[in-house]
Amino acid sequence: MDSVDRQLLDIIQTGFPLTPRPYADLGQMLGIGEEEALERVRGLKARKIIRRLGANFQSAKLGFVSTLCAAKVPTEKMDDFVARVNACPGVTHNYLREHAYNIWFTLISPSREESQATLDALTEATGIAILNLPATKLYKIRVDFRMDN
Repeated sequence: MDSVDRQLLDIIQTGFPLTPRPYADLGQMLGIGEEEALERVRGLKARKIIRRLGANFQSAKLGFVSTLCAAKVPTEKMDDFVARVNACPGVTHNYLREHAYNIWFTLISPSREESQATLDALTEATGIAILNLPATKLYKIRVDFRMDN
């Protein structure tokens, strides 16, 4: 990555322009053209430096509920289980951990009932029980990964 890529990443983590032509605005901030800004983002995504480009919402303010989930997944079932979890639209994070509960993920749904229905369907499809730990208090930590060093 060159210095322009690093500056671009610094901007888009929390300040992606919400305008009709965001890549033109990014280009202007970086001293490059609109097409170059777009191509740089595409290149970073292709190289898997950017995993996802999208909005983060405060789910509770939209009337949604969140839950932390954990599962004990045998190695031979790992790929299938992870793929099924990742296919759920409300899953925002999915992590492998060194623990008896080796898969942890977060699920956001319109209701507790829908969350439970999603988890029940995953358990039915995989045969793996899922620990459901609904959020009772939200702690939002803003994380920016500075790219300038």
